[in-house]
Amino acid sequence: MNYARILFLVLSLLSTAAYASRTNEAAVADDPVAEKRLQELSKELRCLVCQNETIADSNAELAVDLRREIRGMIHDGKSNAEILDFMVSRYGDFVLYRPPVKGITMLLWGGPLVLLLIGILAMRSYLKRRSQQTAALAKPLSVEETRRAEALLKEIEDK
Repeated sequence: MNYARILFLVLSLLSTAAYASRTNEAAVADDPVAEKRLQELSKELRCLVCQNETIADSNAELAVDLRREIRGMIHDGKSNAEILDFMVSRYGDFVLYRPPVKGITMLLWGGPLVLLLIGILAMRSYLKRRSQQTAALAKPLSVEETRRAEALLKEIEDK
């Protein structure tokens, strides 16, 4: 009985927190210009939890917090460049959905290509070894091996 009460209490608190964050999100459409700027900036920033979504598309708690942070900076009169600079200084270039091409971000830009090339080379090496093994197994028997095989077959037939 005690567990049911605790479970009910925990679920009630969780649902209240989720409702409160959605209410805060919905209540900001007061200034359409600021909201449009928020949407533009949100499409430029990667959700650090989801990683394949912008913070505009993500419902993760961190994305909600980042949007709230951006709203506050817009309200304080910061420019888009200042907001993006702040986010990059806080989270690094990875927070940008399209990070700039520079020495430190080359892994982000070139990493997938390098992994693809490594995969192609590994597959080529594997297929080459496999074809060599198959060719070695498929070569005909020598005269001695043929004689031994026939002797074994004759021995089996005699039994």
